[in-house]
Amino acid sequence: MKIDNATIPRFIDAHAHLELEPLFRDYEGVVTRARQAGLAAIVTVGIDLEDATRAMQIAHQYDDVFACMGYHPHNAKYAGARELAQMQDMASDTKVVGYGEIGLDFFRNHSPRDIQISIFDEQIRIARTLNKPVVIHLRDAYDKGLSMLEKSAPFPSAGVIHCFSGNEDDARRALDLGLYISIPGTVTYKNNHKLRSIVEKIPDDRILLETDCPFLAPEPLRGKDNEPAFIVHTAKKVAEVRGTTLENIGKTSTGNACVLFRLPRHIAGQSQTA
Repeated sequence: MKIDNATIPRFIDAHAHLELEPLFRDYEGVVTRARQAGLAAIVTVGIDLEDATRAMQIAHQYDDVFACMGYHPHNAKYAGARELAQMQDMASDTKVVGYGEIGLDFFRNHSPRDIQISIFDEQIRIARTLNKPVVIHLRDAYDKGLSMLEKSAPFPSAGVIHCFSGNEDDARRALDLGLYISIPGTVTYKNNHKLRSIVEKIPDDRILLETDCPFLAPEPLRGKDNEPAFIVHTAKKVAEVRGTTLENIGKTSTGNACVLFRLPRHIAGQSQTA
C-alpha cells in the first residue's frame, strides 16, 4: 500500500488489544499497517496477567506502542490479592501509560456482580497509587460505575471511559469527573444515532478515538477482525458528525491522547515510518 505519509492525518488508537488473537499472531504486520494508515501510536490493553504480559512484550518492542493493564470485569473472579499485587507491580513499568481496563460489565456477568464491584473499587485504588490514568469499562452498569467513580473522585491523573455506550447524562457525569470519552467504530453503525448525538457534544479537549480491536470493526468493514489501521473510518465519521475536517479530528484526538497518557512529546509530530 503506497501512501503519501506527509499528507495523511495523525491518529492514536487509544484502546486496542494487539495481544489478543488473531492480532497477536501477526502483530508485526498489524503495527506496520497502522503506521501506513497514519497512526502515531497504539495503546494496547491487557485484561489479565497473561494478557498483560503479552501487551508488555509488544509495547517494549516498539517505540510507538504503549500498554495499559488491569483486571477486566469479566476476569474479576480470578483477581485475588496476589494477582492484584502482581498486576500493580507490572503496571509500574514505564511503558504502561494507564491502569485498566477495569470496571463493571452487567451485560455478560462473567464474574459475579459483587466481585466485580469489589475488584473495581480495589483497582481504582491501585490506579491512584500508581498515579496513572484509569481506563474504564462500563456495560449496562453506567449508573453504578459512575457512582463509584464519583465517590472516589477526584482523579489527579484523569482517566477515560473507553468504548463509550452510555447516554447523554452518563457522558455529562463522566466529563464532570474530568474523564475523557473514547469513541469506537460503533459510531459508524447505521442505527447508532444515540452515540453520534453524544459525539457531537463532547468538548474538543475530551474526545479520544479507539478501535477496541479485534472487536467492533467500523463500517464498511463491519464483521471483519478489527485492527488499528481501520481507525480512519471512525475518524471520518466523527469528523462528519462534529462538522470538522479529518485533519482537525486527528490533531485534536491525538493531542488529547498524548496529554492523558503522558506520551513522549515526539509522538504527535514524529515523522511517519512504514
